[in-house]
Amino acid sequence: MIFLGLVVAVAAVAAGAAVVMENDGAVRLSAFGDTVPGVTEQWQVFMAGVVVAIVFMAGVTVAAFGFRRAVGVRRELRDLRDEREESLQTLEMERRRLQQALAQARRGAVEPQPTVPAQRVAPHSG
Repeated sequence: MIFLGLVVAVAAVAAGAAVVMENDGAVRLSAFGDTVPGVTEQWQVFMAGVVVAIVFMAGVTVAAFGFRRAVGVRRELRDLRDEREESLQTLEMERRRLQQALAQARRGAVEPQPTVPAQRVAPHSG
């Protein structure tokens, strides 16, 4: 999308530059060495410029949307990679804890590894 938008924008700039550089008469419109048929009035030359400007803006818009989409995809991939790393770290810690608990159970220690329970505070009556 970015490439397509830039190609369209560059083509519009090239067409506009060709019209400006090759037109020395007031009512003759030529581009890339060829005369554009049907353009005999100054307002028609102006309208041709308007069309070139619209094509240019369409190209820039397509490029901008493509860039925005690419940035969003990169951001999402980075977030997913970070989540995956966190998940892997959590799983690795859990695996180590379970290995320690299994080693203790095999040595005959029946007591499970203590966990930190949430402390409860008795309500004050008063």
